[in-house]
Amino acid sequence: MIDNILALNKYFLDHESSEYSRSNYDKFLRALHPEKFNFPSIHLTGTNGKGSTALFLSHILKAANYRVGLYHSPFYKNVLEMILINDEMISASLYLKFFNQYQSYFEKYHLTAFEMQTFLAYKIFEELKLDLVIIEVGMGGLIDATNIITPLLAIITSVSLEHTSYLGYSLSEIAYNKAGIIKEYVPTLIGKLPEEALTPIYQRIKECHSKLYLVDDFHHVQYLKDGLAFDYLPYHDLQIKTRAYYQIKNACLALEAMRIIAKAFPVNLDQIRQGLALPLFKGRYEYIDEHTLIDGAHNKEAIENLVASLTKDVTKPIHTLFAAFLDKNVDAILPLLSSVSSSLTITTFPHRRARKEEDYFLYLGDYPFAEDCYQAYRALREQYPDDLILITGSLYFAYLMEDYLA
Repeated sequence: MIDNILALNKYFLDHESSEYSRSNYDKFLRALHPEKFNFPSIHLTGTNGKGSTALFLSHILKAANYRVGLYHSPFYKNVLEMILINDEMISASLYLKFFNQYQSYFEKYHLTAFEMQTFLAYKIFEELKLDLVIIEVGMGGLIDATNIITPLLAIITSVSLEHTSYLGYSLSEIAYNKAGIIKEYVPTLIGKLPEEALTPIYQRIKECHSKLYLVDDFHHVQYLKDGLAFDYLPYHDLQIKTRAYYQIKNACLALEAMRIIAKAFPVNLDQIRQGLALPLFKGRYEYIDEHTLIDGAHNKEAIENLVASLTKDVTKPIHTLFAAFLDKNVDAILPLLSSVSSSLTITTFPHRRARKEEDYFLYLGDYPFAEDCYQAYRALREQYPDDLILITGSLYFAYLMEDYLA
């Protein structure tokens, strides 16, 4: 029996797995929970944007006085971060109650940490009887642990190459995997996707008799002191509290989703405006001060979005401090960052999956390496006091540096 969250955090870290399979999880579900989870939900997948789209949705529904749950991953300090009810974490006692009830079965069926976390989240959502739950997949979709529900709406935000050893080595293979969240007679909303990704998604939509919705274009973008304004018909002068241009796409997906579910969950324009104006997750294009910007972009598409935002937003020289996990495609990422950086420094951070100096041996002739990420940041600030220091490459690295700078 585990009686505190710190011990539970360690337990989950010890049970992290690189396995991508549903065999043990499905055996566990058949034995322990053969009935379907039936809380009302929206299910999101996508290489990028799913977390922010989910949060925009949650905020709009919260502004309209619905009780809305949000399940997202991973956690940084505390597993309770993964479950939010109207932006608030649930109590440790509630989480521990369910964990201790099922721990012996988790171990009997050898579940991974994410499988345990997802099952516990779903049990808690059932217990709390919420109006709606927004669920972000962990990876892919088809055999993801979250994919055991029939939602009111499925959303595919984007498709690009990531986790190729698990999801496939082409956009069509990855799209096929993500299309696994589409269910029979459940509407599907998709973002602006590459042509190669559309065929398997359209095929799945046809097989499931799903109704397809496409996100529209946004217009008239204006930079504000602390955010962006834009139009998305029929709405004008909507505002989000970030200067990240790529977040407009995610806001538009949330707006389109609200139109699709409007009969069941009506909201008015004031509530939409209030929801969009609430703060986003930390570590996403976050200015710590006028000289430090943190963004947890960690794959090629996310870095492309970041570079596009920087090009529109930043006029001063940029000096990038970069660190990443071992599985990230730095071959594609580093040249993109270098294209907008006056200097680029590679570093590492305390995590067992973080790239160390020897993992960057192909790039050490092009970019300096700093062993201490904190000292590297201080040195950049001292050397370039009037410029912008960009911290990027990993969400975990972003959170870590944000804590350091707090």
